Amino acid sequence: MRVKDVDFERGCLTIRSGKGDKDRQTLLPESLKDDLQRHLRKVRELYEEDRRKECAGVWLPNALERKYPNAGKQWAWFWVFPSRKLSIDPVSKIIRRHYLFPTVLGKAFRQAVQRADIAKRATIHTLRHSFATHLLEGGCDIRTVQELLGHSSVETTMIYTHVAKKNVLGIRSPMDGGLVR
Repeated sequence: MRVKDVDFERGCLTIRSGKGDKDRQTLLPESLKDDLQRHLRKVRELYEEDRRKECAGVWLPNALERKYPNAGKQWAWFWVFPSRKLSIDPVSKIIRRHYLFPTVLGKAFRQAVQRADIAKRATIHTLRHSFATHLLEGGCDIRTVQELLGHSSVETTMIYTHVAKKNVLGIRSPMDGGLVR
């Protein structure tokens, strides 16, 4: 994810080449905005350090590097989650900063699941399923969930409807404080 893919004003994130190699937009939770802005201030320091050291810019997809040769040195194209160390680009052999490898996130997630003493199997992909399920349980319409997940067919999204049956009546017991919808 690049800095330009985070839109604080609209409260959304652009996911590039996600599942099915599709781009899509999804939600940026209001509750994460302050933490993400703080994180990006720290990342900006790393970016500025790279610029001072005249490091090569970050990798750009497809032919963008040829079309816009200096874009990789612009803040907008910098990684939201960059690697701490520079490394050799396996294709171009240029030393540059890459993004955090997905296995780093997976390992951190597994450790968090263990520390939380969660008995069920959970992976990063579980978060995608939870996101969809919570949206549906919260009353979000299936077409919106389809778009947020990037599914081309609503039938694929319908898989989540069988899971989202936490409280099919949509009411609370009077013993829990009354009828709330």
